[in-house]
Amino acid sequence: MRQALLTAAVTVALLVPRLSSAQINFDGLDLSGDDSSKKKSTKKKPVGESAKKKSPKKSVDDTPAPTPAPDPAKSGTSTTTAPATDPGKPGTSSGMGFEGLDLNKPNGGGDPSSTGAAPAKPPEPPKKAGPAPVMSFDAVDVSGKSAERQRLDAAIKLFKEESYETASLAFSEVLNDPKMVGLHDEAQYNLAKTLYRLKLYHSSLNHFKALLSKGPSNKFFKSGLEWLFFIAHKTVNEQIVLDEVAKWANQEFPERFRAEFRYLLSRYHFARGKALDEVGQADEAKKSFEEARKLLVAVPKSDPFYAKAKYLEGTIFFKDGNFAPSLESFKEVVRANNPRVNSNADIRLRELAFMQLARTHYGHRQNRFAIFYYDKVQPGSDQWLEALFEESWAHFRIGNYERALGNLITLSAPFFKDEYFPEALILKAVVYFENCRYREARAILEEFEETYMPVHNELEKITSQTSDAQRYYDILAEIQKRNKEGGKGSTLLLERILKLALTDKDLKLVNDSILEVEREMDTIGEARDLFRYSDLSKGLGEGLKGERQQLINRAGLLAKAKLEYELGQLKELLGNALRIKFETSTREKEVLETLMREGTVKKEELSAYNVTTAVNDERVYWPYEGEYWRDELGTYEYTLTKGCKAKK
Repeated sequence: MRQALLTAAVTVALLVPRLSSAQINFDGLDLSGDDSSKKKSTKKKPVGESAKKKSPKKSVDDTPAPTPAPDPAKSGTSTTTAPATDPGKPGTSSGMGFEGLDLNKPNGGGDPSSTGAAPAKPPEPPKKAGPAPVMSFDAVDVSGKSAERQRLDAAIKLFKEESYETASLAFSEVLNDPKMVGLHDEAQYNLAKTLYRLKLYHSSLNHFKALLSKGPSNKFFKSGLEWLFFIAHKTVNEQIVLDEVAKWANQEFPERFRAEFRYLLSRYHFARGKALDEVGQADEAKKSFEEARKLLVAVPKSDPFYAKAKYLEGTIFFKDGNFAPSLESFKEVVRANNPRVNSNADIRLRELAFMQLARTHYGHRQNRFAIFYYDKVQPGSDQWLEALFEESWAHFRIGNYERALGNLITLSAPFFKDEYFPEALILKAVVYFENCRYREARAILEEFEETYMPVHNELEKITSQTSDAQRYYDILAEIQKRNKEGGKGSTLLLERILKLALTDKDLKLVNDSILEVEREMDTIGEARDLFRYSDLSKGLGEGLKGERQQLINRAGLLAKAKLEYELGQLKELLGNALRIKFETSTREKEVLETLMREGTVKKEELSAYNVTTAVNDERVYWPYEGEYWRDELGTYEYTLTKGCKAKK
């Protein structure tokens, strides 16, 4: 009897073909058998992969590919070509070799343990096709897998089909089901990857952090570490992953990430050293700087992070007062980013190195060397106006007053009316004072007081408030909003201070992260209703709100410190202006009394200056009447004559 039943069962199995998707529709069915029209395959299929004929459109690879390869959030297509990338651009892949990696294999490639499931059984022998009966049934397990395993595999299948919103909801359901606790880690890992594909990088990072917190014994730990680097390439601020990288500094990172790991960890130690130095813990700060320097030495010259590492190394040497090593490190940054030999040169990093070379020489009173490097900064770049202003002081030191005043004329051009250079007026007054042009010097100082005293008073009012960090961040937003609505007077100058505050690297990066988190919150709010109103979306939103508040608190503290610093600088400049004004009046009085007593000149003759229009063969004299031409900016030289008469 048993033999008869077995024979009947086999007969039925031979007659029932694989049903098409139009004939049946249910969740959890594993359609992993071979198509009867294909020959028997001897190669095992990866877990969770459908045995249906693959679409020729694209193949899915879980690893993010560097530019110009497609963004993994847009396509799953892998690439085997790895163009060199610009290491200086934040938020981009840095040529770390992510291409061509099969991330569906356990511990292989940039997205290891993609499914984490056990290997599938060998395919059954092909069966003869028969008529396709119309039938329906619920959750029949045709592969020997548990229902829980099939639910997770179905979610993975959605991921491979690039239905990322639906896949994320499916992974979230598995993660929140207490009956599937054995699959929670795999579900969370795949959920984090799916959020990355949705460009929700901060939300993705939060899930990877939760997975890493379970420790190195977790099967997805090493893969999670690698994803920290992928996310660091996509966010505007690498700082958000530095703490997590430092937490697992004792773990062994994959070879292709080790140079980047050392650079990021050195950044962490450098930031820590700066913070310790600011609170007076010089010894501990020195230890952090030394630890950062040791890590930077291990970055090889062939690595894309080499130039960044040398720049940070030069900064550490400069803080330690090591003049020669600092110069050599910055020069190496310039050489490594020479556009004539490096098609992917980071021009911004190169110009930052020029600025540091100039400042280092200026600090050691090597003014002509400083001028040489300031002139290397290209007009129109981010550092150009700052270079012009600092170069003016170097020209002043060597007595080249004409070029110093010429640079200041450029800074006062209407193209740069929103820039904040209050010290430029002080330098201009000092130049006139040194050339006995007392009347002009006094007028410039009066202009400075009239312009910046209201700014000083308002800054003092702001910083005297005992508000929390949130309030200081709100103050900056209020200033910006008020100026956009047409504010006048000191409010416009406060807008310049705001702009100056955001040039502070730390504050700007934190502010950029706040804006990035807000954009991510908007992305969730603009998603389809199925995703937007889900429990997953609500949870992600709460997490982003908490992260935003933490960033705002940090930005508020940085803003408060920056505003207090600018207030201190402005207070010092106002004090200097008052002293120069007093000295100018005293000197003018002495000269006047001497000349009148000796009878060598009449009082009305003191205002007459001899002006020459002589220039060298490479220049043309052109009377300045208030007009500006963009192609002339940065090339002005002021015609200046001494106003004081030579004594007998």
